[in-house]
Amino acid sequence: MTSDDPGRATADLESASDFARVEDGFERLWTPHRMAYIEGVRPTEEAGDGCPFCAAPLRSDIEGLIVARGELCFVVMNLFPYNPGHLLICPYRHVPLYVDLTDEETTEFTAMTKTALAALTRTSAPMGFNIGMNQGRVAGAGVAAHLHQHVVPRWGGDSNFLPIIGQTKALPLLLEDVRTRLAEVWPA
Repeated sequence: MTSDDPGRATADLESASDFARVEDGFERLWTPHRMAYIEGVRPTEEAGDGCPFCAAPLRSDIEGLIVARGELCFVVMNLFPYNPGHLLICPYRHVPLYVDLTDEETTEFTAMTKTALAALTRTSAPMGFNIGMNQGRVAGAGVAAHLHQHVVPRWGGDSNFLPIIGQTKALPLLLEDVRTRLAEVWPA
C-alpha cells in the first residue's frame, strides 16, 4: 500500500500492459472474426452490401468464404460456426422464406445440400449432421431477410462444457482451411 495522503492507503495498481506476453498457464482461443458479433454489428434486412449473403458472392471465393457457386445458389462457410465445416446454402436472390424460392432454385438448393453432405463426409468423416433453417427472427434467424440453410457436421463429444460454461467454442481448423478442403472435393 502506498499513500499520497497519510490518512489514506491506496493499493499500487499495475498496468495490464505489464502482463502482455507473460506466461500464465492459460491457452488462448483467438477468434477476432467474432468482434462483429460482440460489437452488435447486425446485417441489414435490405438486399445489397449490408446483407452478408448478398455481399459474399460479389467477392472472390477466398475473401467471401465461398465453397461452391451454382447458377441460382451458392455455398458459404458460416462466419460463426458451431463446428468446423458449418456451411450455409443460400440462393443468390434475396428472399426470406423457403416458399419464396422458384422451383429451379429449390432444385439447386436441395442438390447443393446433398453435395455439401458428400463433401463434408469426404473431408472430415462426421458421425452425423444437423440440417435446418430458421425462418424469421423469432425462429432464431440471424439474417432473417435472406434465406439460408445450415449444414452442420457433428461428431461424438463435439458438444462439451466450453460453450455452456465458458461461452467459448473450440474449433480445431481455421475457416479458410476448411473452405479450401471442401472446395477441392466439390464436384465441378
